[in-house]
Formats: sequence, structure tokens, C-alpha cells
Amino acid sequence: MSSSQQAYQALVDLSRLCRRSSRGLPAQVDIRPQWSGVGFSLLGQFFVAPMGEVTEMLEVPSFTRLPGVMPWVKGVANVRGRLLPLFDMGNFFGGRLGGHRKQRRVLILESGDIYTGLEVDQVFGMKHFPIDTYSEQNDHASEAIKPFTQGSYALDGRRWALFSPAMLALDDRFANAAAD
Repeated sequence: MSSSQQAYQALVDLSRLCRRSSRGLPAQVDIRPQWSGVGFSLLGQFFVAPMGEVTEMLEVPSFTRLPGVMPWVKGVANVRGRLLPLFDMGNFFGGRLGGHRKQRRVLILESGDIYTGLEVDQVFGMKHFPIDTYSEQNDHASEAIKPFTQGSYALDGRRWALFSPAMLALDDRFANAAAD
């Protein structure tokens, strides 16, 4: 056998060996349409806020308390040169924030004239929910929070109430933070 034939035969053998040991293509999986939002916990309940309503998440910054405001107003913080009003959402809804202080986070809402920070128990980052797990019912949110929710999604055996910060920003009680 000539050297060119030997080289060709070696390539044929190598090709045969590769085909025998190769794996097939992965099975085609039906892709389920998904809805994404920012997951967080508040008062022992799980919520998800629409991506378009939360512009940023950050650790609780240092803040200055304000006199003559409702008890749920924590104060104002300087965030990159802007004054950010901070609100204790646990206190606003009649409870206390849970968990460790280091786990607490601030969800920043910025829309038009509104630039506000909502302190919550914990933020889980972006969550992706199959659209077909949405339910208009939301029996998992407390009565105080229910007016600011619009149904829920299921993920990993847990219901996540769809919380709307935009609806909260329109609430008269929330907008009037001055103490009586």
C-alpha cells in the first residue's frame, strides 16, 4: 500500500471511530414562552415585580432620617449624587422586615418624577416564569399587599405574587409620607 493510500485509510478509520463514539444531537425540547421579573421576599411572602418597573437593585445604603414623616419612611440616601427616598415596605404594610440586615435590599423605581427606593427582606434577582403558570388568583399575598398585586406565577412549587411598584407609587397613602 502506498503512503497516500495509508494516509487515506487512516483518515477513514479515524472518521469511523469518531462516528461510533460521538453522541447524537440533544433531543429537541419544546420551548415554553416565559415572563421575567425581579423576585423578592417581603414579610415572609414571595413576589415578583415586572422588569420595566424596577430599574435597579442595591444594598441598603447609608441614609439620613427625616423628621415629621410616617414611620415607614426610613429617610434619604445619596446614590450617585441623587437623593433617593427610602421606604421600609414591611412597616408600610403593617409588619416588620425579616431576615438578616445584610440580606435586605432596595428596589429602585424610576419613572417620570418618581425616584424611590423600596427596602425589602431579600432580592432573588431575575426570575423566569412559564407563562402558562400564571393565575389571576392570588391567595398567597396578605390583605394589605393584595391591592398592589395582579395575580401570581408558579415556579419550583412556590407561588410568586405579581407585585406592581407602579400601582404602589399611585397610592395616596404612599404618596403622602408626611406625618399627621
